[in-house]
Amino acid sequence: MKGTKTVQDYIESHADRREELITLRDILKECELEETIKWGAPTYTVNGKNVVGIGAFKSYVGLWFYQGVFLKDPKNVLINAQEGTTKALRQWRFESVEDMDPKLIKSYVQEAISNQKAGKEMKPQSKKVEMPDELKKALAKDKTLQSKFNDLTPGKQKEYSEHIGSAKQEKTRLNRLEKAIPMILEGKGLHDKYR
Repeated sequence: MKGTKTVQDYIESHADRREELITLRDILKECELEETIKWGAPTYTVNGKNVVGIGAFKSYVGLWFYQGVFLKDPKNVLINAQEGTTKALRQWRFESVEDMDPKLIKSYVQEAISNQKAGKEMKPQSKKVEMPDELKKALAKDKTLQSKFNDLTPGKQKEYSEHIGSAKQEKTRLNRLEKAIPMILEGKGLHDKYR
């Protein structure tokens, strides 16, 4: 949630799921996890590595295991919430406090902690993004533009390449390039205004 600075803020901003969030938080605080906020939601770490997070939604509260793919899941409660998109992340959904078995939840969390300490981790695989010809030509013609583009983070370079290259027509690609050039020269990313 945008602007959430503490776990308490997060809980209070989801009043309809307050009881479930507090219950999960209390269970997680009994484990050897450090509580923090990442991406606007409560996240629990070991040695700075994400282990589990909690999130409130309209019909449920979710417990996210960042490397859940490695969990044994004897009760078959974990799901891949974004099949085909997420590889390692697994989610456990609870509609109410009555759905929560603290002992069972702790057993899953303890296994996740052990896996993290053992270094079991599936790293995200980034797709190779091909730089569109229009952008290549513009960079080759203008050394200042090329220098500023190279100064951008790889993620911002990828955003520009995907944005320009995803247009089907050359006219649209050139139009997108024209709009992107001033932003590149200012050192801005394509989506900085949303961050």
